[in-house]
Amino acid sequence: MSKATLYLDDKIHKALRMKAAETSRSMSDLVNEALEASLLEDLEDLDVWRERRNDPRLGFESLIRQLKEDGALQH
Repeated sequence: MSKATLYLDDKIHKALRMKAAETSRSMSDLVNEALEASLLEDLEDLDVWRERRNDPRLGFESLIRQLKEDGALQH
């Protein structure tokens, strides 16, 4: 495990300290868990992008027209 210095907003630091105390976990564990979740979400987003990168492109005007036709937009 590596050591790092982080500068947190005072409110976030306070909330993190409180959550750590309430859950009997270290602030480091909570931060690691949150960062891991965020990075996994990014990987999922990239996977979806890779799956759809060859989808046909739809211009803005075509998208608006399609949304109107589908009833998602009024007027």
